[in-house]
Amino acid sequence: MSLDVPTALLERAERGEATDAEFVDCIRTSLPYAWSVVTGVIADLESGTAPFADDSTPPPTEAERGQLLRALASDAIRGGLERHFGVTLAFQNCHRVGAFRPEAVGGAEYQEFVSVRGQLLNQSPELRDC
Repeated sequence: MSLDVPTALLERAERGEATDAEFVDCIRTSLPYAWSVVTGVIADLESGTAPFADDSTPPPTEAERGQLLRALASDAIRGGLERHFGVTLAFQNCHRVGAFRPEAVGGAEYQEFVSVRGQLLNQSPELRDC
């Protein structure tokens, strides 16, 4: 699933006038499953004091998995979400989303989450084709 960009926003983008707020709203409406996962992880992060929060619930359908991949594999989309929420997002496999407080980036938990070791330990046969 790609972004569903309204004509007016596309026209503003062509003129170089699109804002981050408009872009984030386009993400919210185009990728509702990804939005719900990201905002859920951020809500968990904000409700506690831990340096990060994560969600590793597999998406219920391939379409929803595609939304997560689109949102978190795109530098522009992920960056827009990070700027909007003031966090750093990280992604493992095809569904594990982490949200890190800015001061936690570079710390032990972040380094473990984004490490080769962390990725390898998060593998399983049922996730191989996800």
